[in-house]
Amino acid sequence: MKTKFILFFTILLVSVSGNTFAQAPDDCAISLSYFTEPAKVKNYEAALPYYEKLIKECPNFNLAIYQYGVKMFEYFIEEKGDKSKITDLIEAWNLRLQNFPQKTKEGDVLSTIAQIKFDNNIGTKAEQFKAYDDAFNKYPEDFTSGKSLYAYFSLAVDLHNAGEKELQDIFNLYDVVISKIDTEKNSLASKLTPLMDKEEAGTDLTSKEQRAKDVYENNLGVYGTVEESVNGKLGQLADCPNLIPLYEKDYEQKKNDIDWIKAASNRLDAKDCDSPLSTKLATRLHELEPSSTSAYLLGKQAESEGKGSKALEYFNQAAELEKDNSKKARIYYSIGENYRKKGSFGTARTYYNKMLEVKPSAGIAYYKIGAMYADSANNCGTTVFEKRAMYWLAADMMDKAARVDGTVAGNARAAASSYRGRAPQKSDIFSEGMAGQTVKFNCWVGGSVRVPNL
Repeated sequence: MKTKFILFFTILLVSVSGNTFAQAPDDCAISLSYFTEPAKVKNYEAALPYYEKLIKECPNFNLAIYQYGVKMFEYFIEEKGDKSKITDLIEAWNLRLQNFPQKTKEGDVLSTIAQIKFDNNIGTKAEQFKAYDDAFNKYPEDFTSGKSLYAYFSLAVDLHNAGEKELQDIFNLYDVVISKIDTEKNSLASKLTPLMDKEEAGTDLTSKEQRAKDVYENNLGVYGTVEESVNGKLGQLADCPNLIPLYEKDYEQKKNDIDWIKAASNRLDAKDCDSPLSTKLATRLHELEPSSTSAYLLGKQAESEGKGSKALEYFNQAAELEKDNSKKARIYYSIGENYRKKGSFGTARTYYNKMLEVKPSAGIAYYKIGAMYADSANNCGTTVFEKRAMYWLAADMMDKAARVDGTVAGNARAAASSYRGRAPQKSDIFSEGMAGQTVKFNCWVGGSVRVPNL
């Protein structure tokens, strides 16, 4: 009987023990609470032991383990200067990907880890570059950080300067990075434009729309700064004195390579390199493959030779053939510039607007339209007040330019301020009795502007 009791008790104990392990999630919940509560108030020293317990015993219990874990290690590294936690930070990102793959983008993790290594100078420049390169090539759609895009390109230039990368590799990567920046800018600008149009129509934005507008404008500014930084890093490497000898040296060997000729032609055109090589490349490309690119480049050559009409023929041919929106935008801009320089402002505006249709982040188009409005002030009104009112419209265009394109924002804001200084002031509005009135423009500009209320 005693033996049976002992056996029964042993079975019961094993059963209870089994139930204890089955209730492990309750223990995980307690540990998670002990970790997250101090972490929420940034008492990371108290939270750390429970994080270590969680990743050992409950690694896939809750995403919050890694969300707070990342913040915790960033705090130790950035606020406390504890570089020993860099490895833990990288591990936290990898554990999140491993345990919550459905709630984690691998591309984000790869690019974030690459940035951590760059920021903390972990590994050689070649190793840091490879981390970015792997992230970008594997998940380009997730590689959206402006800071990382610049670091990626900056490392490539440093490697070239150290003799570890060919100059052509730098040019190739530059094209890829700038294209990515353009894609992100256009996406943001296409969301911002309807909100700007709504404001321009005199309709107040909702609080949600205003917040979205602020985010879009801020991010556009960031990408504008990154674009300027990338161009600055490329610097003299892409100046004409370097480009022309580089391409002249390889021309005979590459003159039947269409991709090479396109790349060389576009690079020389982007830098406005005045060289017989430019004409030779454009002509050769048109012989091998009559295309949008070759027509555009021949148009640029005709333009540089003062043959405006011939240039327009080529530009229009290029626009009809081109499928890539970024390249099409460049063509429309060239056509718009051609007409603007001839004084055909209305036609020029048509092409600048076409440019905006295919590239919403092209702030230069708004800028040029605004400048044409300002230049037309004396021809668009019957009274001094009406003529000066045109400057309000010009300033609004400059505001749009600054909002969608950080690369022109500084000049656009300065122009907007100058134009508003030339527009009617409060004393003029009062003396003319125009407060709240609408001024219509019966010239090529068309449209109207509402005079501010006093």
